[in-house]
Amino acid sequence: MQSAPRKIIHIDMDAFYAAVEQRDHPQYRNKPLIVGGKPDSRGVVATCSYEARQFGVRSAMPSAHAYRLCPQAIFVKPRFDVYREASEIIRGIFARYCECFEPLSLDEAYLDVSDSELYQGSATLLAKQIKREILRQTQLIASAGISYNKFLAKIASDQGKPDGLYLITPEQGPLFVEKLAIGKFHGIGRATEQKMHDLGVVTGKDLKQIPLAELQRHFGKAGQYYYDIARGIDHRQITSNRARKSVGIETTFDHDIADLPTVLGYLQDLLQKALLRLAEKKMTAYTLTVKIKYQNFVQITRGRTLTEPIGDSPTTRLLLADLLKNTGIGAAKVRLLGVTLSSLESGDNRLRQFRQLDLFDLR
Repeated sequence: MQSAPRKIIHIDMDAFYAAVEQRDHPQYRNKPLIVGGKPDSRGVVATCSYEARQFGVRSAMPSAHAYRLCPQAIFVKPRFDVYREASEIIRGIFARYCECFEPLSLDEAYLDVSDSELYQGSATLLAKQIKREILRQTQLIASAGISYNKFLAKIASDQGKPDGLYLITPEQGPLFVEKLAIGKFHGIGRATEQKMHDLGVVTGKDLKQIPLAELQRHFGKAGQYYYDIARGIDHRQITSNRARKSVGIETTFDHDIADLPTVLGYLQDLLQKALLRLAEKKMTAYTLTVKIKYQNFVQITRGRTLTEPIGDSPTTRLLLADLLKNTGIGAAKVRLLGVTLSSLESGDNRLRQFRQLDLFDLR
C-alpha cells in the first residue's frame, strides 16, 4: 500500500530585514530601502525593500552598484539583534503549530505537518493561520508554499510574493516542474544555470530528457538530485534542531590593509566576536580557520584543529600568527578578513569521546 504524500510548508519572510526596518521606522515605509553597507563603501546589500527591487536592486549586490541603480534609496546598517528577536518570536509560532520544523536562517523554515490534525488536516489552512499569527505578533508579512516535498514547497513560496500562499499538489508537481525555468530551480545558481544552458537545458522539461549518467558526468553527485527534482521527486527529510556546523565572522574594509600587525589585530577582534557568539549558544570549537581575500580578489583559507577548545588566550593568538605564515601578508593588500570556528560541541561536553589526536600527544 502506497503511503500518503507528505505535507511540507515552507515559510519565507518577505524582505525580512528591510521589513523590520520599515516596521520600526515609519519614515522608511513605501520607500526604496537598502539594508547593508553604505554606498561609498565596499559593503553589499543584505536585503532590500520591494520598492528598491523595482529598480533592479538585489541581495548580495555591491552597495555601490545598488546606489547607481537607485540613488534615491535609503541605506541603513543591519540590526541583527533586532532581526534575531523577531526570528525567535516567529519560531515560537512554528513550535505552537508544528512539532517538526527546520529553520534555514533567521527568515525561513520548513515545517512538516504531515501528521497534523489541525484545520481538519489541511496544510493550506494551517499555513494561512501561521501567516496570520506572524503578522499579529510581529507586524511582518510572510509567504508560504505548500507541497509534498521540500523542493516544491520552496518553489511554491516564491509564487505571488509578497504575502504569497501557494499550493502544489502531487498531481500538479511533475507538470509544474516541467514548465519551470531552470534558473528558478532552488539549488541551481548562475554558474550551474549557464552550464545547463550549454547542454540545451532551459526548462524542467529539458532537464527531464537528460539521462542520469550524463547528468552525473557533468555535475557529479549533484546529478542524481537534478534527475530527481526534474521529476518532482525530493526525499529529503525535515531535520529539526539541526546541529550548527560552524560560526563565522568576517569584515570587508573600506580601504585595503597590508601590514601584519594590523591584520593580526583585526583577526583577534573577529575571533573574540566569534567566540562570544559561540558562548551565547553554549558551544565550544576545536577548529580555527582564517579567510583572507586580497585586493585582486584572490581568496585563501588556513585552518588548524586543536585537541582543546579554542578560547581567547595567548595560545590562540600565537596560532593566528602561525596561520598567517606564507600567506603573502605584508606583500599583498587585503580587502577582507574572516574567522570561522568549527568542529563544534555543546559547552557542557568537556571531553570528546572521539577527539582527533594532536601529533604531540603521541609520546
